This record gives sequence, C-alpha cells and structure tokens, in this order.
Amino acid sequence: MANYKRIFLEGYSYFITVVTHRRNPILIDNIELLRRAFKESRYKYDYHINAIVIMPDHFHMIITPKCSKEYPKIVSAIKRHFTRHCEAKYYAHLEQSLSRCKRGMKPVWQKRFYEHTIRNDKDMHEKMQYIYHNPVKHQYTDDPEKWQYSSFYKTD
Repeated sequence: MANYKRIFLEGYSYFITVVTHRRNPILIDNIELLRRAFKESRYKYDYHINAIVIMPDHFHMIITPKCSKEYPKIVSAIKRHFTRHCEAKYYAHLEQSLSRCKRGMKPVWQKRFYEHTIRNDKDMHEKMQYIYHNPVKHQYTDDPEKWQYSSFYKTD
C-alpha cells in the first residue's frame, strides 16, 4: 500500500480535487445536497473557500483552513454528508471492488483526494486559473464565466 504523506503548514491554502467513484456524473444533479454537505462541514470546521468549481464528476477547490491539520477532515465531512444523504439511484448501478463491499462503502466517491499545498502567490494564481478554466477544458462551456457551478460565476 502506498505511503501518502500530507503536508500541514499553518496559514497556507490547499488546492484539493475530489472525484466521484468511477467518475459518475452525479454532482450537478445533486448540487443542493453538495451545498448542504459544504454547509455542514463549515459547522464543524473553520475554513475559507478561496475558489471552487463543481463539475459533474469532480470538484476542485482552494481552501484555507484555520487549523491546517483539519483539511483532510473537511474533505471527509463533505464526502460523508453527501454519501449519507445521496439517493441510491445515483450510484447503485456502479460496480465496486469486493473490499469496498466488505467495508460497507457506497460507490459514491473515490477513496482518496488530491491535495497540493499552495506555496506562493504564483502558485495561487496558477491554481485559480486552473479552477476558472476547468469547465472550458472539459467542454461544458466556451466561457468560464457562464459556468454557474463556479465561484467565478457572474450574473449579468
């Protein structure tokens, strides 16, 4: 098994990517549930969302937690709340490994998440641009400002 090592630096921000199990496109259909999951996580943990984009099968966000050691707990709280309240019709059709079945895991999320510690302003700018352009990269829109599931969304 891989030995993952997370970095915990006080006062830093973290770029995080969370992906659904087998890239199942359920997030937009359950956007209100996902919003509630974020809201619930904010009751438990103190953090700021600097930027976020929700795609059908994953989301990217930059967060600045008050306590750096809590960012894995923040992600876990979001995933746990969403999974607990997500209707089975959105994931019951997915195959999953025997080990996931034995542990009673629902096939909603990939087990882990990607994390990158933002080191400086250049790094922050690059990750913000990545988030901003993600809907264009995945061909959901030709104008990132038109993607309504983004912190960059603008209403005119």
